[in-house]
Amino acid sequence: MSRHAQTVLVADDDPATRSNLALLLRSEGYRVVEAADGDAAAAALADPAVAAALLDLRMPRRDGLAVLRAHADRLDEVPVVVVTAYGGSSAAIEAMKLGAYDYLTKPFDLDEVLFTVRRALTQRSLVAQVQALSADPLRDDPDPDDDELVGRSPAMVAVFKAVGLVAPADEPVLVLGESGTGKELVANAIHRNSHRAAGAFVKVNCAALSPTLLESELFGHEKGAFTGAVARRRGRFEQAHGGTLFLDEVGELGLDLQAKLLRVLQSGTFDRVGGEETLTADVRVVAATNRDLKARVGAGEFREDLYYRLDVVAVTLPPLRERRDDIPLLTDHIVKQLSRKHGWPGLALSPEAVAALTRRDWPGNVRELRNALARAAIHARGRVVRTEHLAGDHEAGAVTAPTPGADPLDLRAAVAETERRVIRQALEQADGNRTRAAKLLGISRRQLFEKTRAYGLDR
Repeated sequence: MSRHAQTVLVADDDPATRSNLALLLRSEGYRVVEAADGDAAAAALADPAVAAALLDLRMPRRDGLAVLRAHADRLDEVPVVVVTAYGGSSAAIEAMKLGAYDYLTKPFDLDEVLFTVRRALTQRSLVAQVQALSADPLRDDPDPDDDELVGRSPAMVAVFKAVGLVAPADEPVLVLGESGTGKELVANAIHRNSHRAAGAFVKVNCAALSPTLLESELFGHEKGAFTGAVARRRGRFEQAHGGTLFLDEVGELGLDLQAKLLRVLQSGTFDRVGGEETLTADVRVVAATNRDLKARVGAGEFREDLYYRLDVVAVTLPPLRERRDDIPLLTDHIVKQLSRKHGWPGLALSPEAVAALTRRDWPGNVRELRNALARAAIHARGRVVRTEHLAGDHEAGAVTAPTPGADPLDLRAAVAETERRVIRQALEQADGNRTRAAKLLGISRRQLFEKTRAYGLDR
């Protein structure tokens, strides 16, 4: 959503302050709603059109803290920036504890006001993506082929908030996390939510090339600079001018290239390999690594000055084993991508398969989960993935014990009991919604109705 369509509440009992803030925000294209007291502010915050708020802590009828408490359950949806004349006051500290997005002190720095509002609205848009997935995880994605960060666990919401904070700034960002956690997706999200979104997003894997080739890849080369350089080539820094350069596995850079990278970060200048002309590039660098860069600095393998230049802001991605609650949501997202890519409209996961996937540790994180689901979907011929289709799952061959009193060799009874249990689990997972349950099971809604009636599950 463009900021020009967004509404900001300005709540302050001082008419001059309120008017100045409103004029400032309107000059930037925002719509503004004004409130002169706490009751009016609380009423305005209930309006779904309001996207963010500037809230004075000292107002008649109801103070800002009381308004904030009443709004506590919606602070992710509608971020509140509190306003105070005392930056270190206990009221401002209490407001931050209650969940205020940030606070500003009077007199205002106008650029800081605009910067803070932009950050708050960027965070809001990221949190809204999470809530949309949470509200209906079985809905169709706008574009299932687009990779995105998926999750609603506290750890992932913290990542979304961090991206919302750093994206509007123009400083380098260091993305940390194990292999396969989605560091490139974080870099892409930072780019999309920055003022450079219209520029290029250029990627370089620093571990994939030899030092000589990597230098040419980053900075370009002149014709004849080395054997095989038959023409001038623009490097990735030139290609990313006005946009974002993502340096994956930056911890693998050699010391010589580290020095040249530091020069670009500090001065924005570089030379092509074999060139005599000094070039400039307006590029934001987002770097990622699964290595412990501090340890590499201590070992003399990574420049300390480069480390601190890259680590202006760090975003750390949790491993999948630390956010197991996100696995059902992730599997649903991946299954939709596979379904669209391969033309498998009937592809779905059985509840038992989802449970089995949730129990695994996934040392390769989301990348490993995606590969496992792709293999399983092929084994399932694009239909319902069951535990036996999950290669490597230690429970894939588990056999359900027969019900008490049943003949252990009665195949029909064993199959019926298994089917009844799976249908019941699907209904529970779908919160009783039969359309969703049928989709999970890979059968029609009519078939599900007949089976629930036959097994006594329609009561």
